[in-house]
Amino acid sequence: MGRLRRSRTHKAQRDIHRASRTRARTKDLDQIQLIDLDPKNRAALEAQPLDFDKPGLAQHYCVECAKYYETDMALQSHWRSKVHKKRCRALKAPAYTIEEAERAAGLGREGKRTSSTTATLMSAA
Repeated sequence: MGRLRRSRTHKAQRDIHRASRTRARTKDLDQIQLIDLDPKNRAALEAQPLDFDKPGLAQHYCVECAKYYETDMALQSHWRSKVHKKRCRALKAPAYTIEEAERAAGLGREGKRTSSTTATLMSAA
C-alpha cells in the first residue's frame, strides 16, 4: 500500500500571501517629490530626534527612498546601490498632476466646448 498524503498541504499559504499584499507600503514617488524633497522638509527628515521604535533610532534615513537604516555604513552602501540610483533617476522626472491624469482618462477639457461657447453658438443659430 502506498503512503497516505494529506490533501491541500499548502492551505496555510493563503495567509502569507494576504499578509504580503496588505503590508505597510512605502511612499510613492509623487509624495516624495512634492513633500520630502522640499529643502525645509528634507532638513527635518535628515536630522530627526531619537526614536526608539525606528531602525537605527531614526538617525540614518534615505530621503529619496523613504527608508531607515541601522547604521551609517548601511546607509552609505545603500547610496552606492543600483536601487538608490534608479530611484533618484525616477525622481528626476516630473510628477504627474491631477489634470494630466484626468486628460489621460479622457476627462480633461481638451476638445470639449465650454458652456459659454455652447451658449453663443446656440444664440447665433
